[in-house]
Amino acid sequence: MKTIALYSMKGGVGKTAGAVNLAYTAARDGHRVLLWDLDPQAASTFYFRLRSARGGARKLLAGEKDLSRLIKASDYPWLDLLPARFSFRQADLALAHAKAPIERFRRLLKAFVADYDFLIFDCAPGLSLMSECVVGVSDAVLIPTIPSPLSLRTLDMLANHFGDVQTTRMLPYFSMVDRRKRLHCEIIERGASLVYPALASAIPYASQVELMGVKRAPVHEFARTSLAARAYGNLWCELLEALNADGQVTSLQ
Repeated sequence: MKTIALYSMKGGVGKTAGAVNLAYTAARDGHRVLLWDLDPQAASTFYFRLRSARGGARKLLAGEKDLSRLIKASDYPWLDLLPARFSFRQADLALAHAKAPIERFRRLLKAFVADYDFLIFDCAPGLSLMSECVVGVSDAVLIPTIPSPLSLRTLDMLANHFGDVQTTRMLPYFSMVDRRKRLHCEIIERGASLVYPALASAIPYASQVELMGVKRAPVHEFARTSLAARAYGNLWCELLEALNADGQVTSLQ
């Protein structure tokens, strides 16, 4: 099972849209996919027409609950969801009392290995102990990045914090791209020279992505020929190449 995180310190960069559309694309290709919504805002849960789960985070993160019993089926074949909990806002408190929290979190994922090909995390924005655990267990960390100076500054801050993480695991991609803006184009052109080299695929700033909140569905379901749908498809193909590259990432066994 491969583990993929959609993560950024910044909010409003298209992280949840990326998680939802990549999970959908992977399932459409016939892979067994579990999307775990770790954001208390529960946007991924909302997009898939499910309700946030009730209950605290402490027992769940301590392994005292059977996570497999909390999984919900989506409306799409091969795609399941672990709904968000508002209590995830207190996840750091639950993890802070654990010895080796990253290893504890890794053990939680063992329950999914036999049933899924991909586990995708939709992470909350910010820098937290939970985000460190997710980065620690993920084969690839996709970092949606708006081509703007502040987003590049955030990328540098992430690199400084996660300095011991392999660069090949940290995969920025440009999100909410407006190619009418000269600055966006200039930043994209130097994407390969960023502190973490950016993937070639870029997600456009498009109304179809915003309509996901109205349609409560992945872009491909209602605008399959749109630039945004094709961009997410390209991003998934590029991610697969990175995951399958020799020496780049390793999967949970």
